[in-house]
Amino acid sequence: MREINFDGLVGPSHNYAGLSLGNIASATNAGGVSAPRMAALQGIAKMRRMLALGLPQGLLLPHGRPDADWLRTLGFAGDDDAVCRAAWAQEPALLRNAFSASAMWTANAATVSPAPDTADGRCHFTVANLSTMLHRSVEHTETLRQLRLAFADERHFAVHAALPAGLGDEGAANFMRLSARHANPGLELLVYGERHAASPFPARQHRAASAALARRHGLADFALVRQSDAAIAAGAFHNDVVAVANEHVLFTHEQAFADRDGLYRRIRESLPGAVIVEAPAARVSLDAAVRSYLFNSQLVTLPDGGMALVLPQEARETPEVWAWLEDVRAGDNPIRHLEVVDVRESMRNGGGPACLRLRVAVSEEAHAAIDHRFLLDEGKCDRIAEVVERTWPERIAPDDLGEPDLWQQCRTARAALLGVLGFAAGEL
Repeated sequence: MREINFDGLVGPSHNYAGLSLGNIASATNAGGVSAPRMAALQGIAKMRRMLALGLPQGLLLPHGRPDADWLRTLGFAGDDDAVCRAAWAQEPALLRNAFSASAMWTANAATVSPAPDTADGRCHFTVANLSTMLHRSVEHTETLRQLRLAFADERHFAVHAALPAGLGDEGAANFMRLSARHANPGLELLVYGERHAASPFPARQHRAASAALARRHGLADFALVRQSDAAIAAGAFHNDVVAVANEHVLFTHEQAFADRDGLYRRIRESLPGAVIVEAPAARVSLDAAVRSYLFNSQLVTLPDGGMALVLPQEARETPEVWAWLEDVRAGDNPIRHLEVVDVRESMRNGGGPACLRLRVAVSEEAHAAIDHRFLLDEGKCDRIAEVVERTWPERIAPDDLGEPDLWQQCRTARAALLGVLGFAAGEL
């Protein structure tokens, strides 16, 4: 089996509206001027880097923005421009939500259980409802359409619609899998949060949602794991801001989990060969971990069997983080390579390298069954980059969201992307 990272391409509507409560980076940069073209090119460069490391790479597509159909459900009427114009005049906050490019963070697209873990031996996806945040709650319908197109072969895949909105589900950002190798049955860790009176931020993943995912996917070996109150209060709105796992390695902060010792015992019972690489709070504070997105890195297995940590540039620029990472690289653990990437635009809006990708482990036969239009090579990266450079907006300021010219540019840019990738009109 092999793991494919499906990255979300940053869409042409990428802007800093600051819509995500609890996401400190998003709130800090609210009202700034974004650079959608640069953001998308940074994402493509990261995907190219993964290909260069010898890893298969996939792509999920920007959603149509502004989402006039969603605005119509809120009572605005007319053609797309009339709907957007009325929303901007009467309820500008609603247009900002309809304009969000947050679907680029595909770690929130779905929870994925590989075939070795499931009762029917298929890879199961459940699309995340993202119901805690209004701007994200509109995504699941389009995400389901893309995933059912990409993973249409029911011999290998089962793609489920989102859970009911009352059960907050944030996708793979609150999910980790530990196994001896990708092909072996694994222990799936479904991480949830609970609202604490002292925290100003919501706990986005509900325990009942995580339990429902385990039942729906037919998991044999799983654990429901509570995120620590301290992590949520520090701005770890998803577990992947404080922990990431790959094969037999858990890479985590000391304060990530409410019952750290109990979790570690559970991991070692299920996987005796597990390696836990933990950042002590005395060396790396929660604040530094969240600010640098140290744990929102991609931990991947290289073709030679070693592991690489694909880190945001901000991790190298945070002295206490980088000093600890150099000790990790020199230590007795499988992490031997530190790959630093520039995803500054995504980081400013609250998502690091790991937010931008959805991990899907598949057999060779299942890999061959994936719709090839969602799989990347260098030539396809070149074609996508050409469309981005030609059609994506260079800058978006807050007041630009009310401009009809920008609405049309975003529609035109997405249509050009779909065309170059071979999607027929109306297919997505």
